[in-house]
Amino acid sequence: MKILVMKFGGTSVATPEARALSASRVISAREAGYSPVVVVSAIGRKGAPYATDTLLSVLHEVDPHTSPNRRETDLLMACGEILSSVIFTQVLKSMGYPAVAVTGQQAGIFTDPEYGNARIRRIEPSNLLRWLGQGLVPVVCGFQGTIEPGGEVGPGEVTTLGRGGSDTTASALGAALQAVAVEIYTDVDGVKTADPDYVPDAPTLRKVTYEEVAEIAHLGAKVLHPRAAEIAMRYSIPLFVKSTFSDAPGTEIVPLDKLPGRRITGVTHSGKLVFLSFDFSPAPAAHRRELASRIYHAMAVNGVNLHMLNLSPDGTGFAVPRTQYPMVESLLNGLVVPVGEERAIYLMQIGQVETKAVQTQAALLERFGPVVRIRADVTESCTMVSVIGHEYLQQPGVFHRAIRVLAENQIAVLQTSDSELSMSLLILESETRRAVSLLHDAFGLQEAT
Repeated sequence: MKILVMKFGGTSVATPEARALSASRVISAREAGYSPVVVVSAIGRKGAPYATDTLLSVLHEVDPHTSPNRRETDLLMACGEILSSVIFTQVLKSMGYPAVAVTGQQAGIFTDPEYGNARIRRIEPSNLLRWLGQGLVPVVCGFQGTIEPGGEVGPGEVTTLGRGGSDTTASALGAALQAVAVEIYTDVDGVKTADPDYVPDAPTLRKVTYEEVAEIAHLGAKVLHPRAAEIAMRYSIPLFVKSTFSDAPGTEIVPLDKLPGRRITGVTHSGKLVFLSFDFSPAPAAHRRELASRIYHAMAVNGVNLHMLNLSPDGTGFAVPRTQYPMVESLLNGLVVPVGEERAIYLMQIGQVETKAVQTQAALLERFGPVVRIRADVTESCTMVSVIGHEYLQQPGVFHRAIRVLAENQIAVLQTSDSELSMSLLILESETRRAVSLLHDAFGLQEAT
């Protein structure tokens, strides 16, 4: 049995016409001798009546001041994929091909108990193999699973896999079923060298490595979830990104040994960020490591995603998603940190304006002796632009070229960071479009294939 996993994103199942086109691709695979297993996302994107964000907005409208329980939130979010699975199954049946709608639990997808961002622990594919043996096309709800039995949580609890989780579902099923390949269908014809909304004529990469596409995804590109690339790489599953709406060959994701050599792969940009820069100079050098440790511990235990980390003898800094900044400000502004055997007292202040919370803490602490203020400068409305490459970024002059082209066009770089596969530059969000286009041109990505 040649099993082929085919995942269709929200735009590929958003309209009757799109669903018919997606179904025709499943039928073509079936006629070519494959046994398709389909994975579907929720119908449409934000604003569409059955999109995940739309369902969430209905929940939050009940009472904006009462946060919904994470368990019930997962139950609600799973509904989008269930609707999509049942409707897509009916489309296949109407075209003469027997199919069966399958929830994550029925597909045997067992996860950890982390509601909202669960990780797959194992897959028991016996139901899927039975349906395939009966000649049916399983249409699996992406993005969802069920908590593995045996823990404190009861059986049958629904979990979701986080944003982009349908890609993860597809790759994980590909591994569990020993599929010949996993195909991800979307509204673009593959992995491009840049966001086509920013570089309209950005070429499509015909081949890219697992490592590169995971880096591209981690740094902002929405074409494929990084977990999906990591799972496919771990189990050596052939992975393709294609368009539902064209016959272009798409992008093949391959192991590194099949695509050797130095190259620049693309330019990506992240979402909206806020950058915080802490000045530790008022504290003696012996206390600065402890101050940094307390800050990063607070971020870790509260699940804050950090970018562009910078640690120096005089301070530290990092960027956080704008959506998480209110929580970060609440956690750190007015935070009291005793350090050292003598219990020196430090008081955190976020921004240059002293809030009532900081004033209140300072007044309460006066009786205990001197209080040292540690301030953080805040730069809002930032974004991160990244250049992705393999064995290229370590060459002399690459960093200089990126900095120079932005400086020549009056784009200020606020912070930099790098890894083996990427170089990232923090800039003002208003300059994102220009920066992406300039870097795309500077590194000759128009000629990439």
